[in-house]
Amino acid sequence: MKITFMGAGSTVFARNVLGDCMCAPALRDSEIALYDIDGERLGQSEAILSAINHGLGNRARVKSFPGVENRREALRGAGFVVNAIQVGGYEPATVADFEIPKKYGLRQTIADTLGIGGIMRALRTIPVMEEFARDMEEVCPGAWLLNYTNPMAMLCGYMQTYTSVKTVGLCHSVQVCSETLLKSLGMEDKLEGRIERIAGINHMAWLLDIRDAGGNDLYPEIKKRAAEKNRNGKHSDMVRFDYIEKLGYYCTESSEHNAEYNPFYIKAKYPELIKRFNIPLDEYPRRCVSQIAGWNKEYASLAGNKELTHERSREYASYIMEAIVSGAPYKIGGNVLNTGGLIENLPREACVEVPCLVDRNGVTPCHAGRLPLQLAAMNMSNINAQLLTIEAARTRKREHIYHAAMMDPHTAAELSLDDIVRMVDELIAAHGPLLPTYR
Repeated sequence: MKITFMGAGSTVFARNVLGDCMCAPALRDSEIALYDIDGERLGQSEAILSAINHGLGNRARVKSFPGVENRREALRGAGFVVNAIQVGGYEPATVADFEIPKKYGLRQTIADTLGIGGIMRALRTIPVMEEFARDMEEVCPGAWLLNYTNPMAMLCGYMQTYTSVKTVGLCHSVQVCSETLLKSLGMEDKLEGRIERIAGINHMAWLLDIRDAGGNDLYPEIKKRAAEKNRNGKHSDMVRFDYIEKLGYYCTESSEHNAEYNPFYIKAKYPELIKRFNIPLDEYPRRCVSQIAGWNKEYASLAGNKELTHERSREYASYIMEAIVSGAPYKIGGNVLNTGGLIENLPREACVEVPCLVDRNGVTPCHAGRLPLQLAAMNMSNINAQLLTIEAARTRKREHIYHAAMMDPHTAAELSLDDIVRMVDELIAAHGPLLPTYR
């Protein structure tokens, strides 16, 4: 089995996913191809992964493929391709995504999933992923693409609609959603044997039902404790706890993410809301700086070691590969097209996050039914911008970038239509060669 990792310079992430593969009996003898356009970071990843491989018995074969000229060979014959690229990096792309909107009075927290930052990230990433797809269609046509890159719904929606590559989007938030909630509310005794149901869209999927091992509904107690915690002082999950109170349900992704997916919390006219809900503006740039420093420090401390240990993480990727190779079934929360109305009251062309069964047949999404109307409406406010961004990437028409930004709930709540157009034009100019030509 050959596993190719696109964006392998993402040192920590590649280590977790590929280290997991080295721990899995069905995968540990695999050929592992590492691809990145940053040769220095790629070399760091190869050194660390080789040390992990050595520590686990040296069974995998690890090889690097630096630069665009080696991409097809990295992909050739792969059974699985993991995508974790970041086009444009922290500088200049992410900095522009934050600093230019800030000039117009538009503040963001993460800007990698929705909002103007998420839109621009999608527009510079989709053309690169389309190149991956055309190579995959030729040199590994049966491979599964496991996507970790954000904005998840836009990238997967494009790949699933306009390429023949078998694609599923994977996120960290589904598998830790209810555990995080129960622990934060002092309900750890309900973790064992709990029953849950989650569906929606990436980063805004909903914990629709949660019960203890005996089948008792936990939401009444959750709602009581969440309201008390929000009243009694600041903490890091105030937006999602407010969702519980106002919308009736908890959401998969963090409060700093969800603060910018709606028009409710980040408002120039009401700055007290930012303080009240403890919203960390400009969080992602700070996180990038910290992560880059952390990667460099980690490599400096680990690179001299010839042998490293690794314990299998909770990332979905290795379990998906193992299930497809071995046939032993596994359940995930996956991002797939809403084909056949998996979520009945969301558009069929939307990319949704639903339970999926994985086995030798691949990834089979499960029917999730109808969402409560207020939750479907929240999802639709995001899907509108997602679909318009995909249309902009497909047609290369600048007007659809404007439309996507106009339909983004946070952007629309803060800026006039004229300022949205001016901001988009400035961002397109700033990103320059990272974007194709939009007419």
